[in-house]
Amino acid sequence: MNTTTQSSQDAGTRQKRLVIYLNDHLAGSTAGVELARRMAGEHRQSPFGEALENLRKEVSQDRQALVRLLADLDVPVRRYKVYGAWLAEKAGRAKPNGRLVRRSGLSLLIELEAMRLGVQGKAALWRGLLAGSAQDARLDADRLEELLRRADRQIRTLDALHARAADTLLFPTSRPEPTSTAPTGTNAPTGTNAST
Repeated sequence: MNTTTQSSQDAGTRQKRLVIYLNDHLAGSTAGVELARRMAGEHRQSPFGEALENLRKEVSQDRQALVRLLADLDVPVRRYKVYGAWLAEKAGRAKPNGRLVRRSGLSLLIELEAMRLGVQGKAALWRGLLAGSAQDARLDADRLEELLRRADRQIRTLDALHARAADTLLFPTSRPEPTSTAPTGTNAPTGTNAST
C-alpha cells in the first residue's frame, strides 16, 4: 500500500469518527434543548423561572452553533439520531416521581442533574474540538473558547439552582406554628378570628 492510499484511508477513518461523534452530540443537544424548554415553561412563575429561561436560550443557541459546525466540517446530520433523542426525552417524562398523575417537586432536582450532565458533555465536546483546531483550519478556536466559557457558566448556574432546589425540597426550614390569639376558654379555632 502506497503512502497516498494510506493517507486517504486514514482521512476517511477520521471523518467517519467525526460523523459519529458529532451526531451523537447533536442528538444529546436535541434532548437538552427539549428538556430546557420544558423546565423553563413549567417553572416560569417560580423563583427559578428567569434563570431557567436564560439557560433555555443559551442551550438552543449552542445547538445551533453545533449544527453550523457540522456544516463547516462537511458532516451530514443523521436525522434518525436526532429524532431518536427527541423521542427519548419525551419518554423520559414518564419516569416514576412519587406522584401518579402530577409531576412532583423532585422532578426539578432530577432534571437539573440531567441538564448538568448534558452541559458537562457539551463542554467536553468544545474542549476536544478546541484541541483539534490547531490541525484543522475549519475549526474557529476563538468561537470554541467562547462556547466553552459559556458551558462553564451554565454548569455554575445549574449548580446554584440545584443547591437552591435541594434546600427547598429536601431540607425545608422548619417554621414554628403560628400562635393563637383567641382568648382562653373560647371555642374559636386556632389562628382564626372569633368574630367571623
